[in-house]
Amino acid sequence: MPTNEELVIGLVSISDRASAGVYEDKGIPALQEWLNSALTTPWRAEIRLIPDDQSSIENTLKELVDRNNCHLVLTTGGTGPALRDVTPEATLAVADKEMPGFGEEMRRISLNFVPTAILSRQVAVIRKQALIINLPGQPKSIKEILEGVRDTEGKVTHVGIFASVPYCLDLIGGPYAETNESVIKVFRPKSAIRSK
Repeated sequence: MPTNEELVIGLVSISDRASAGVYEDKGIPALQEWLNSALTTPWRAEIRLIPDDQSSIENTLKELVDRNNCHLVLTTGGTGPALRDVTPEATLAVADKEMPGFGEEMRRISLNFVPTAILSRQVAVIRKQALIINLPGQPKSIKEILEGVRDTEGKVTHVGIFASVPYCLDLIGGPYAETNESVIKVFRPKSAIRSK
C-alpha cells in the first residue's frame, strides 16, 4: 500500500430522534473533533445520520465499506439494552470476522467512570478491507474510549482502543495511519513500523 493513501473513515450516528431532526446530533461532531486532533495522516469522512433500524444500519455499513471503500467505520449510538438498540446486531450481520477484544476493552474503559458500562453491547468487526467499531453515543464517552483514561496530571492510566486501530488497518490492507502521540500513541510491533 502506498504510504500517502488517504484514509477514508465512515462516521455513522444512529439515533431515531437526531435523524428525524428532533435534536442535534452530537456524536459525529465529537468523532470529527477527536479524529482531527488525533490523526496526522490525511483522512476524509463519509458521514451518515440514520435511525435505529437494523436494515438501515446494515445497508449503511455495507454501502460505506463496499461502495465508498472506507477503511474504518465508527458508529455512535444504539448499543444499549433498549428495544430500539440494534446497532450490534446490524454490525454482526454484515461481518466477515468479529474482533471481540474491542468490545471487552471499551466496557473496561467505561467501567472506570460508570457501573452501567456493563450494559453496553458494543462490538467491532471486519468486513472486507474495513474495521467497523461501535462506539457509545455520548461525546465524553467517545473520547474516553478512543483516547483512554488520564489522571489529574494528564498522564494516560488506561490506554484507549485507538492505540490498536492503525496496526489492525495495516493487517487488513488499509493505509498506514499515524497519530499525534500527545493524544494517542499507536502501538505496532517494531517490524511493522515504517521509517519517516
